Amino acid sequence: MFDNLSEKLDRAFKLLKGQGRITEINVSETVKEIRKALLDADVNYKVAKQFTDTVKQKAIGQNVLTSVSPGQLLTKIMHDELAALMGGETKEIKLVGNPTIILMSGLQGSGKTTFSGKLANFYKNKKGKKPLLVACDIYRPAAIDQLQVLGSQIGVDVYADKENKDAVSIALAGIKQAKENGNSIVIIDTAGRLAVDEQMMKEIAAVKQAINPNEILFVVDSMTGQDAVNTAKAFNDRLDFTGVVLTKLDGDTRGGAALSILSVVSKPIMFVGTGEKMEALDVFHPDRMADRILGMGDVVSLVERAQENYDAEEHKRIAKKVAKNQFGFDDFLSQIQQIKKMGNMKDLVGMIPGAGKAMKGVEVGDDTFKGIEAIIGSMTPAERSNPELLTGKRRERIAKGSGTNIQEVNKLVKQFDDMRKMMKMMGNKEQMARMMKQMGGMPGMR
Repeated sequence: MFDNLSEKLDRAFKLLKGQGRITEINVSETVKEIRKALLDADVNYKVAKQFTDTVKQKAIGQNVLTSVSPGQLLTKIMHDELAALMGGETKEIKLVGNPTIILMSGLQGSGKTTFSGKLANFYKNKKGKKPLLVACDIYRPAAIDQLQVLGSQIGVDVYADKENKDAVSIALAGIKQAKENGNSIVIIDTAGRLAVDEQMMKEIAAVKQAINPNEILFVVDSMTGQDAVNTAKAFNDRLDFTGVVLTKLDGDTRGGAALSILSVVSKPIMFVGTGEKMEALDVFHPDRMADRILGMGDVVSLVERAQENYDAEEHKRIAKKVAKNQFGFDDFLSQIQQIKKMGNMKDLVGMIPGAGKAMKGVEVGDDTFKGIEAIIGSMTPAERSNPELLTGKRRERIAKGSGTNIQEVNKLVKQFDDMRKMMKMMGNKEQMARMMKQMGGMPGMR
């Protein structure tokens, strides 16, 4: 989401020159470019001005260490201020009450219903809770059906009453059922509404008063840009919500909402949606987001994703096959499936430090592995388990069957062979030590 902003900030830092100290003269042009970059990203003008004024004030007169350039020092100041701008520290929902009641609010089409499902899935699988979804959109029957479908997908109960047209009574009935069934969390999905629709705003205010929720989350489609901030303010004036959710963060939005929203409504961003899958939900970490905006990646989140999808039994199985030199294309395909579970590829690449610049102009999507999967799918079981069988004629057949060409098949087989050799070498400690020793004796290596 922040690719364009990251690129412009990087360009701004390169303008900074000067030795020994950052002065008002040599920082002014850089700060001007930073402000332009923020405005281009659809950050609120007042927020952008106040932010750059603070950065400039903190930067001027700073001593620059011998090992740190002025640009690097300003990057550090920018990082700290960006994290502070987005809340400074991670804010999570307090699981209090029996049950904890979470009320969802937001505009039509903001992704409330999908997010409600994601949140239920998050608390069920990552926190070990027993959530209940309550369908309170009395105006759109499809929303009730959608919530029920999502509930069945993730194995979470849904309370719905299509005959009832009173949102307040549905919410109260849902909470009653949760208490009877021992649900620890109730997530109430409401109808999307416009801030200017007085009747609809009164309805959600009545629901809030009747159920007294522990948390009220305002769901924002981050692709709506600056309008999201204005809408958030209007809703906050009526509901006094406790936190914000940014959906569609994997889109091509300019990202200004994430940087502006806290300054305008003084409410923290708690969660971000990063894709269509039920698992595509992240707790919002301001410091990690600042890292990504400045092109530093987000290794912590990447490791957490990997740990969440780590299959110990699968790892042992693969390790044994590697040790016996039996690692085949079926095993390779299994590893690809593990990677795909971690989330969409564009988001994962953005977490790798420096990958944004290196991959500029390269399309990275969820279909990144489709060609590889098609090629492997066109192999016979014997060919997948024993790649040495892949003669020229077999490769031609595989290319035709997968809709690719012989060059792509050859490239995959070559890369697979190289990877298999490397995996075997890494599993052989003596061979690995010998290789490192040889490298140490090469000119220029230590």
